Amino acid sequence: MSAVTAVPLRPLARGSVLKLWLVLALLVAAAAGLAWWDTGRLQPVTLENGVQIRTLRQGTGPVMTSADVVAMRFVIRVNSPEAPVFRDSGREPFVGTVQDLPAGFAEAVQRMRARGLYRVSVPVRVVMAGQPVPPQAEFTANDSLLFETQVLQIEAGQASAFQMGRVRQMMQQQQMQQGGPGGPAGPPPGGAPGATPPAAMPPPAAPR
Repeated sequence: MSAVTAVPLRPLARGSVLKLWLVLALLVAAAAGLAWWDTGRLQPVTLENGVQIRTLRQGTGPVMTSADVVAMRFVIRVNSPEAPVFRDSGREPFVGTVQDLPAGFAEAVQRMRARGLYRVSVPVRVVMAGQPVPPQAEFTANDSLLFETQVLQIEAGQASAFQMGRVRQMMQQQQMQQGGPGGPAGPPPGGAPGATPPAAMPPPAAPR
């Protein structure tokens, strides 16, 4: 039988062991930092009035401003994502400006981007702006309304034109109603050429 010659292993120097542990520690710290950065973007943001905004999917482009028009879909629940829906935007998206939205939710929308998904918790006291909650409401003053929102599109700088188009259409509708049989003819149902259409549905205000 041939003899097996043992090859002696040289021990690592003390400095090499220390360097190895330092490298491992740096790798662990880097991995933890990347994980925190990736999830940190989705952490909720709480405003001074108690409104909480959680980003479920990052949008693209600039954030919404009071000068813009937004198209979005949403559902509203009370307190919990598991609670039943008591208000939603329906099949047609809501189209409007931040002035059309209830207090609290309007501030949250101005932190959103197109094609983003968001969950916004607004205390009822903020939505009601100091007014008492109606007895027939489906929530109390101690509850929060949960807006689950999908931003479809943001049209930058179109708020003024949108509001002017809405006023023109309302005036045209009033003229048609005042005309009546034998009265002055009102403008065509389509409104003036180039008029901006009104919002697809009323804002998600608290039920009366």
